[in-house]
Order: sequence, then C-alpha cells, then structure tokens
Amino acid sequence: MGIGTETDGSIICPSSICGLVGLKPTVGLVSRAGIVPISATQDTAGPMTRTVTDAAVVLQVIRGSDARDAATVGAASQTDDYLAALRADALSGARIGVSRNMAGFHPAVDAAFNQALDVLRGAGATVIDPCNVPTVGKYDADEFTVLLYEFKDGLNAYLASRGDTVAYRTLDDLIAYNTAHAAAEMPWFAQELFEQANAKGALTDTEYTQALARCRTLSRDEGLDALFREHRLDAVVAPSNGPSWVTDWINGDKYSGGNSSVAAVAGYPSLTVPMAYVSGLPLGLSFIGTAYTEARLLGLGYAFEQKTRVRKAPTFRRTLA
Repeated sequence: MGIGTETDGSIICPSSICGLVGLKPTVGLVSRAGIVPISATQDTAGPMTRTVTDAAVVLQVIRGSDARDAATVGAASQTDDYLAALRADALSGARIGVSRNMAGFHPAVDAAFNQALDVLRGAGATVIDPCNVPTVGKYDADEFTVLLYEFKDGLNAYLASRGDTVAYRTLDDLIAYNTAHAAAEMPWFAQELFEQANAKGALTDTEYTQALARCRTLSRDEGLDALFREHRLDAVVAPSNGPSWVTDWINGDKYSGGNSSVAAVAGYPSLTVPMAYVSGLPLGLSFIGTAYTEARLLGLGYAFEQKTRVRKAPTFRRTLA
C-alpha cells in the first residue's frame, strides 16, 4: 500500500495510469498534518493500493479528527464501516450517472469506457447516460487563483512551524535561494508559480474570497450536488485518464486527459479502479460521489472489480531510446 496526497489529481492520476486502486477522500476525513501544503481547501491524503479491499482497510485506519488540522473536525462523526460496504452485489439497484463531458480522451479509452458501462448494467445498476456534470471546466480559472493564494499562505505557515529544522522560513526565502542557485535548482524549469503565488495577498482579499465562493458554487451547488439530487445518483462515472504518456526534460508532459478536477475543487471523494488496458497501458474508471460517501463508492468499486478483475501485475518494459 501507499499513501498519496492530492490537490487535484495526484492520487487519481498516478493510480489509474499504474493500474492501481486510488481513493481521494472527502477533504477533512484524513488529517493533513505534516504534509507540505498546496491548498487548504483541496489537499488530502488517501490510499493507493492493489485492490479495493486494501484501500478500504487503509482508509479505515487513517481517517479521523486531528487537533492539528481544523478541517477534520467533522471526521469524528464519520463511522461508516468501509469493509462492510464491500459487497459483490453493491451495484444491484445503484443509480450511476455517466459524465460524457469528462470522457473523449482517446477512441480506445471511450471503447473501454463503454464496455465498463455494460458491466455496470449487467451487475444490476441503472445507468443514466448521458448525465453530464454541467459545470465542468467553468471553475478552472478560479481554482488556479485559489491555489495561488492558499499555497502562499499555507507554505509560509508550514515553514514557520518547522522552527530550526529548516533554514528558509518563507516563500520569499525560497524564491531568493532558487534565484541565487538557478543553474542547480532550475536547469530546465523556472519558478513562475512560486512568483505568482508570492504576488498574492492575504486570504481576506476579495479576489480570493470571491474565487473560492465561485469554486464552491460551480463544483458543488450547481455541479455535483445538483446532478446527484436531480437524478438520485449513487455515483458519477467517467474514465480516470487517457493512456499514459512520455515525459522528457525538454518538452515536459504531453498530458492525455483526466477528470480529477470536479471532485478536487468540490472537496468530494473520488475512487479509481482498474478498467482496461490499451496497448498494455492501464486505464481507470472513476466513481465520484458527494461529501463523505466513501463507503458507497468503495462498495461500487469493489463490485466492479469483482466482475472484471482487470488488474495485472506490472512488467518492466524495455527503456525507450
């Protein structure tokens, strides 16, 4: 097992492209104490495992309130038994929405996704297709603004809390160090995100509070909450990712697509389960829910996993020249 940390995609994406189960919990279910922060409203830790059962076991252990993380105050009231939710018939009678506007990464991915939907139907689920999340992408600019503000605030607080264990106590200090040692620290990439964040003000700024309010409205009130209420859903599904890609030091990533943002911005849970392979490359199926519905998502993911048993142990391919 592993523990991943996600702000937007960093559990779901690597899990899916490595053929793993990954669970991004509701923000506040798992403490972030000790994690270098990016976003107070989106950061969380969660399990990355071989099976849904393993993910449930890990989540059962790591959830809970922590005085060091104010966001976890509500976690004490979450007493679901995640292992008890793992039923092979959990899809029977479930209502699953298909967010087609979070697919379309690649024709082979769409074909695998359609086959996965047939599995859900065959297991007794009612599949509402399409059932698009209506606000996808509308929060992107505001999410970025929120992350810049929260990164500056959170990182400065984190570095200050480290006392004599660190030599650099602020984002200003880090920027100055990187500039002074640019050849070693930034041989290929610059620190423009550090600089953009550092230019922001306090979390009381109107720009921040309005951007955060729009994120909440678009991802929750007019997004997932509205969709789940209208269609009486248990989960929304979409492909977790496109096929994995080659990364190089000159051109960087050639990202092939993913759907982590709506759950990340909302602070809601998302579970990826191995779905298929394309040319040997793993693909995941995401089950997205509303706040604190991890038990339901784990049950649905477990039933899908038991029906398909897609995951294969990894092999080591020849290195590309």
